[in-house]
Amino acid sequence: MSRIGKQPVVIPNGVTFSVSSENVVTVKGPKGELTQAIDRDINVEFKDGQVIFTRPTDQIRHRAMHGLYRALVGNLVKGVTDGYKKELELVGVGFKAANTGNILDLALGYSHNIIFEVPNELKVTTTTEKGQNPKIFLEGIDKQLIGQVAAKLRSLRKPEPYKGKGVKYAGEILRRKAGKAAGK
Repeated sequence: MSRIGKQPVVIPNGVTFSVSSENVVTVKGPKGELTQAIDRDINVEFKDGQVIFTRPTDQIRHRAMHGLYRALVGNLVKGVTDGYKKELELVGVGFKAANTGNILDLALGYSHNIIFEVPNELKVTTTTEKGQNPKIFLEGIDKQLIGQVAAKLRSLRKPEPYKGKGVKYAGEILRRKAGKAAGK
């Protein structure tokens, strides 16, 4: 049995949980509302403030779906109660980030500035402190959307292995390479 799939998802106070007849889970909490479609083979039961997932057989497909949907619903519950945050850092001389509402203006060493529109579901803030790298903060309730937007921002200028310049996640450890002087 899936170790993650057999763990119940505890629904905290102030969060409402419902499952429709088409196996669509809806979670409402203090921060907002999220929905997730569940595979028709996976059974979802809500009792005693817990959500329990069961699968019909031990087929590889059913075993994979069992843990997946349990994790996705767990992420929904955490998102509507606490929310998610992602922090990105711009490393490089002249790299800048500024935002007006949900529109990011990035200077990443290209001949032009990059204008990036962040979805309305997320809140974006930027900080620039003297002596520190500019930072971009993403906040929201949807873990998948935050991860996707952060990955897209990182792909605009991935950190290079020699000097480490580029857009990186805060706390990300980069594999650095020695330059050509090290070969002598």
